[in-house]
Amino acid sequence: MNAQYRISTKNRLFRFTAGCATLSLAAIVLVSCQAPQATFGSLVGSTVQTREVDDREMGVLPTHATVFDESLPGISGLSPDLRNALEQATRAAREEGVEIFINSGWRAPALQEQLLTEAVSDYGSLEEAARWVATPETSAHVSGDAVDIEDLDAYLWFQDRSSGFGLCQIYANEPWHYEYRPDSLSEGCPQPYLDPTHDPNLQN
Repeated sequence: MNAQYRISTKNRLFRFTAGCATLSLAAIVLVSCQAPQATFGSLVGSTVQTREVDDREMGVLPTHATVFDESLPGISGLSPDLRNALEQATRAAREEGVEIFINSGWRAPALQEQLLTEAVSDYGSLEEAARWVATPETSAHVSGDAVDIEDLDAYLWFQDRSSGFGLCQIYANEPWHYEYRPDSLSEGCPQPYLDPTHDPNLQN
């Protein structure tokens, strides 16, 4: 549950300056800069790869992830009932030409804490941030019981059909956030809370 659920890794500029001198005496001495640059590039690439692995282990999903990407911790960490419902919904949506991508699923507590800290910075207070991001102790993402979907077509498809798979929008201000509610199969989804601060399940 997060208005800006994608993790934004700030651009980092790496500047490397090496001086090359060419001296003309009896012979021409060439000093090559290629080796240091290659070494530096390898180090940067290794750092980026390590960060991507660490992010994925905490639950960050790549672009266009689906419920069938079970090798991703953000997907495999979802509760079995939620995953099963999402698989059925995704197959049904595909038959109608709509692809269901998942922006965020299971999250490690550390990731949820990071999102909350960023939300406090963005919104100016913990009270305002709580309208969008739960604490690690109360987050349905941390327990594996929630997903955030992406794309307007998916939102519209879910609004019309998701209750038939036990999937419900929980918060009126978050059309992307869905949780499994088995009672909706027979009774329909309950009225969404205005925002997470009105959800008694999130109160410590």
